[in-house]
Amino acid sequence: MTLADMIHVPLITPFGPTGQVDTESLEALAHRVLDDGATGLVALGTTAEAAALDDGERAAVTETVGRVCRARGARFTVGVGSGATGRTARELAALAALPSLPDAALVTVPSFTRPGEQGVIAHFRELAAASPVPLTVYHVSFRTGQPLGTAALRALAAIPGVTGMKYSTGAVDAEIVALLGDRPAGFEVLGGDDVFAPALLALGADGAVLASAHLATARWAELAATGDRELGHRLSALGAALFREPNPTVIKAVLHARGLIPTPYVRLPLLPAGAAARDAALDLLTALEQPRTAPARTAGAAAPAASPAEPRPAAAHLAS
Repeated sequence: MTLADMIHVPLITPFGPTGQVDTESLEALAHRVLDDGATGLVALGTTAEAAALDDGERAAVTETVGRVCRARGARFTVGVGSGATGRTARELAALAALPSLPDAALVTVPSFTRPGEQGVIAHFRELAAASPVPLTVYHVSFRTGQPLGTAALRALAAIPGVTGMKYSTGAVDAEIVALLGDRPAGFEVLGGDDVFAPALLALGADGAVLASAHLATARWAELAATGDRELGHRLSALGAALFREPNPTVIKAVLHARGLIPTPYVRLPLLPAGAAARDAALDLLTALEQPRTAPARTAGAAAPAASPAEPRPAAAHLAS
């Protein structure tokens, strides 16, 4: 796949006026981002508020997203897992019964327990043996509390059935530079921090999983295809604005303001985004949608930094 084939949107879960999951709005949103250039969708990621959904709601979300992906020929990924290896293995095994078998499962490094690098490797070795689909490791160290060095990243890549990684450490660090500089054959590396994704694409990442691509999907696809440095700066600034408050609160507020979902509701412990954060993101989005007055610069790679006017968000709010 080319970079332009690898923009994944980790879909939000729209809620209706009484707080119910609105699968019709979810389906419409899924089609919209695919129309605008995304070629993959993620169900039940962090952005979906998966932890706040009951079993029936999770099943409805998964069925809806899977059906759209199959109809559109899009890549279908499902978020799976907890800190417990046995329970996660059972959840993975249950994927075989879904109406649409996912192309991959996105599985987070165990959180809170901090099992150490060897524990993480053993965890994924056990999960890969139980899974009917390939695994994408979700390395998001500022949420899990578990750092991974380059040797551990390569050990994970060597596990049969582990075919990729969503890299979300809140930085362009030495580990990702080393991994992308000598990437294991057949192992996909996807950027997962919206602020830093332009830099990872420039360094050779295979694509990205981007919550901000709910809104600037076509621009992200353009960046992946062209490496336009100026566009990378602007998308990085949008990502910073959308993560200024806990994800996905600002994204939902902007989607609602644009009339794309029925409410901006989130479930506790999240609280709705403030008007200032919503309006700042809307302003950046509107500017991104305006026609360019000069040709795109394609001679450089996209840069990671947010614009000076848009402060970088706290690390805990970065990853999609």
